[in-house]
Amino acid sequence: MFWFTQGLCFLPAFLVVWSSSTFIIAYLIALLRHDVDAVFPYISDTGANPPESCIFGLMTFIAACAAAATVYSRYKYVEKLTRESNVLKASLNKAALVLGMISCLGMCVVATFQETAVEAVHDVGALLFFVPGVVYTILQSVISYRVFPFRSSVCLCRARLTIAVVATVALFPTAICAYFGRQPTLHRDTKDEGYPFYLASAICEWIVAFSFIFFFLTYIDDFKLFTLQVITEYEE
Repeated sequence: MFWFTQGLCFLPAFLVVWSSSTFIIAYLIALLRHDVDAVFPYISDTGANPPESCIFGLMTFIAACAAAATVYSRYKYVEKLTRESNVLKASLNKAALVLGMISCLGMCVVATFQETAVEAVHDVGALLFFVPGVVYTILQSVISYRVFPFRSSVCLCRARLTIAVVATVALFPTAICAYFGRQPTLHRDTKDEGYPFYLASAICEWIVAFSFIFFFLTYIDDFKLFTLQVITEYEE
């Protein structure tokens, strides 16, 4: 039996591979078409102009759907652990579910509204994606420690906490430096006054994005242990 056929581990595995491909493919196409600069453009910049915007939008929407399925599956898995061991409050698990779903909604908004078309809506979507997403990683790190040693290891808890801390630390300069380094064009001149702020913001944005990816990577072993079933009931 192949490892990716065990339980539901194909969900986080697909999410990690697909999300990484989304960022990289959009970046490479935009770079080849000279739509963005080679050195750390914003992720949204790589999907601002067609045809990369079409590919970026479609792939990001699929990633958001996969993320929503993964977040929900994680919720049901923790719910089962909570019911059996009574080591965690259900409200904490539900809060993580809500924040995870809001982050997925933000991804859909980012995918649908390009920054060059409807910038205000795009920025709201990015805010919904990043802030609840980072808080989600923090809550899941707390949950991992709370359910230890049930289906969790010290190394896994520490890995999730480290990723959550990195994402949290990188989130603040992403937003703050973006405010001071905002420019109306996708191409930035290194001599511009706000270029250092822009560069710091863009680098931190990539760090936050890949922190999410690596965080979901830690779900793979857990997802090997369970499956979900849909039960249909007829009402007479």
